[in-house]
Amino acid sequence: MTHKTIRVGGLTRVEGEGALLVHARDGRITDLQLKIYEPPRFFEALLRGRDHTEPPDITARICGICPVAYQMSACQALESACGVTVEGPLRDLRLLLYYGEWIESHALHIYLLHAPDFLGYPSGVAMAADHRPAVERGLALKKAGNELVAAVGGRAIHPINVRLGGFYRAPADLTPLAGRLQQALRAALDTVEWVSGFDFPDVEHDYRFLALRHPAEYAILSGDVAVSDGTAFPVRDWPRHVVEEQVRHSTALHARLDGSPGYLTGPLARYALNASLLSPLALRAAADAGLGRACRNPFRSIIVRAVEIVHACEEALRLIDRYVPPDQPALPVTPRPGTGHGASEAPRGTLYHRYRIDEQGLIAAADIVPPTAQNQARIENDLRALLEPRLDLPVPELTELCERAIRNHDPCISCSAHFLDLSLSHD
Repeated sequence: MTHKTIRVGGLTRVEGEGALLVHARDGRITDLQLKIYEPPRFFEALLRGRDHTEPPDITARICGICPVAYQMSACQALESACGVTVEGPLRDLRLLLYYGEWIESHALHIYLLHAPDFLGYPSGVAMAADHRPAVERGLALKKAGNELVAAVGGRAIHPINVRLGGFYRAPADLTPLAGRLQQALRAALDTVEWVSGFDFPDVEHDYRFLALRHPAEYAILSGDVAVSDGTAFPVRDWPRHVVEEQVRHSTALHARLDGSPGYLTGPLARYALNASLLSPLALRAAADAGLGRACRNPFRSIIVRAVEIVHACEEALRLIDRYVPPDQPALPVTPRPGTGHGASEAPRGTLYHRYRIDEQGLIAAADIVPPTAQNQARIENDLRALLEPRLDLPVPELTELCERAIRNHDPCISCSAHFLDLSLSHD
């Protein structure tokens, strides 16, 4: 009987650390565990007893790549508990801030983390030696996103201008950003064309998708929760449908949707459930890239992310063109006892927050469900389906394939801890 052991000291080009353990016997995988072994972060416990105004700033520190996502989900949950709805110019500013994060996060993933897999390089730095114009285009895109976040949020990393009800200060003029975003839009269209020419493995999975859906826009800031089986529910009903459970091999929880594990959130889910609401240029770019009405090949998720950059740039330009400073930078948010729910679409998928406020306006309980924690079980399923027919491949090829499959989902492992030591054995 053939025995194989594969070990990789650390999964590169993802955020965080973890391990993958695979056992196989007689050509069948008997055990597969995506292990997240980073220490628990304890943010939910840290929030208890804090003032109701503090979660947007505290939770932003969960992730340096997508702090805006945490701020927006936190704000919406707390505002819903207090009976406040942010609309009009203030909501537009929030969307604009979020588009900036989508641009910079997707550009980072595409150019420095994911594209090297398709072009045969160990890193974005190594790839730059032979593909300098492409890498420079990616860095310019990321810079445009960072500048947009800084202009609305006060700084590019961990924005400081966000507060309940809106912002501490509203920008007086956003037109100086338009030129940079026009360049970014052209670069985004070039990015779609570039990545759609990559060589993709012929793999498809029967995903059960979950994403927000908004009746009038490609959902990012708000909406109901939609599932690809045709069901939908309001965000306040999240605890009735999504239940987390601890698994022994991970410090992150696994999520079940209506009793079943292994659903997927993220770009593939957003596109499958909302593609018709993409901006005009993004719709055309998706069609030219051959995405169809839905994409179920996780390796082609890089194309969907590129299409979402086009959408973010085009929509940001539209919002800037019509921007008029609001009469006040924030609505008053008066605390009251109750529970609030909020969800938004982080670059990696749906991010849910729930807070309970007591009579003193303090946080009595907090629950945060990041997208990577939701996707863990589905990533394990992807790996099992990908590996089992290929167990006779040489160890280096299996190792590379596993790493690529995990990077398809751009996991933010530190966010999910509440990568890759790969060990494959045949016994």
